[in-house]
Amino acid sequence: MSTSRLDQRRYPLLISAACLVPALLDALQTYVAQKLSNKPKISWADIIFSGTEWLFLGALIPIAWYLARRFPLRRETIGRTLLAHFGGALLLCICWAGAGVALRYALGLQWDISLGAQLATWTLTSIPWSVFMYFTALGCMYAFMYSSEVREQEAQSARLSAQLAEARLGALRMQLNPHFLFNSLNAIGVLVRDNNTAAASRMIELLGELLHSVLRADARHEVPLAEEIQFLEQYLAIEQVRFSDRLTVRWSIDDTVRRLRVPGFILQPLVENALRHGIAKRSEPGAIEISAQRDGDTLLLRVRDDGPGMTAAADAPKGVGLANICERLRTLYGDAASLMLVSTATEGTVATIRLPARESASA
Repeated sequence: MSTSRLDQRRYPLLISAACLVPALLDALQTYVAQKLSNKPKISWADIIFSGTEWLFLGALIPIAWYLARRFPLRRETIGRTLLAHFGGALLLCICWAGAGVALRYALGLQWDISLGAQLATWTLTSIPWSVFMYFTALGCMYAFMYSSEVREQEAQSARLSAQLAEARLGALRMQLNPHFLFNSLNAIGVLVRDNNTAAASRMIELLGELLHSVLRADARHEVPLAEEIQFLEQYLAIEQVRFSDRLTVRWSIDDTVRRLRVPGFILQPLVENALRHGIAKRSEPGAIEISAQRDGDTLLLRVRDDGPGMTAAADAPKGVGLANICERLRTLYGDAASLMLVSTATEGTVATIRLPARESASA
């Protein structure tokens, strides 16, 4: 049995138990009234009757609960639902009046009229109060029921959203892995065609060291920035072999942000684009700067190159990497994260990622 259904079954018991309060207050009120009236003897039968009739009402509350479950509020069945509840209110009234008459007889508080007349009189007298109490309890039960249903639907929606996000992130990671490996193998192929076997062999060795990180089965969607930087250093070691003395890498990483969480492999596509569009297109040496700093509750990650910039739409990167970054940022952080590219012919291209600054669990 689900927790939600168990809680719903407790609702009528709670309302029934709440009748203990007016039962005690009514009995106390009767007792005090008799004391103040200077009667020679207190009628304990009247006191017991005043309190016990509330207990009878509490015992009859499950009628409203049963009918609330049996006839939920729906626009298409509203007529039948109202008819059922008016019948339930009348049933509660008759049962309450019958129990009250029986209790009066048990306590010796009979009226000077017949039993049938007593039952009819007590029923007519209690109709307004019975109907009011029935629909009051019914309203509470409907409120409890639909509140519970809303919470259950919200929890289910949250579970489905989490599962969808997990599946989407997993698909994006599987998309990125072959993309990274293909580009690395393509670089090795270029070196082989150029008969640079020493550099190709070195790249193969470095690539083998990266395979464990890229293809690990327990890969997390978020990692400490220090771990991401370590992976990027290994990746750039491969590219250093490829570009030799044409590539200079500058690091500007604030030590205070190394423990913050970032999406795994979030910087590698940006560095790859900087190499492709800023370094590979020029014969003279070039530089890439990778920086990370905190701005309040925001972590700023930047990859800058000093290349010729993207001066035409055809030069803009259209590969898997940037689309992958945007989709992962949207999935993980919604509108709280963004990727921005700024490119000029004089200052090169700057890619900036803004995301919430969150401490890693290991910190």
